[in-house]
Amino acid sequence: MTHSTPELAALSAAIRDVPDFPKPGILFKDITPILNDGALFQQTIDTLTAAAANHMPNKIVGIDARGFIFGAAVADRLGVGFVPMRKKGKLPWQTLSQSYALEYGEAILEVHEDAILPGERVVIVDDLLATGGTAAAAAQLISQLNADLASFIFLIELEALQGRDLLGETTITSLLRY
Repeated sequence: MTHSTPELAALSAAIRDVPDFPKPGILFKDITPILNDGALFQQTIDTLTAAAANHMPNKIVGIDARGFIFGAAVADRLGVGFVPMRKKGKLPWQTLSQSYALEYGEAILEVHEDAILPGERVVIVDDLLATGGTAAAAAQLISQLNADLASFIFLIELEALQGRDLLGETTITSLLRY
């Protein structure tokens, strides 16, 4: 575990481990205790926002579903647009799609084809970096839109799953590493 400040240690202490969820063998990192505590949630958004601001984004992308919580709040704080990337069939307009592997299955990620303009600087914000499949799919969609992926920012990184190996040379910030 890596948490370099008392604030990050407090965030780490609030995360609940749930064994065998969503299937046997998975140790799920439950962030809802952070969301339930106004001070911890505000601290999380403050820290994520500071990391994103360093990259001067035009858009923040949040990945379905917990990435929406953090990404939308960061976009609001920075005064930039928020782009939801959702699971297949959830967006109402014309989309681009990218399939990817999860640590416990496969899925398809979609984005509205007009959500990010060519050349815009984008920061992806999500709750968890595990195997990297979801984040890599999001990066591929941003590339298809001819935008500039400036950074990935995660609340949690599960280092043993080596997800950053799929994410290339893009800057990766993880507040908590396990």
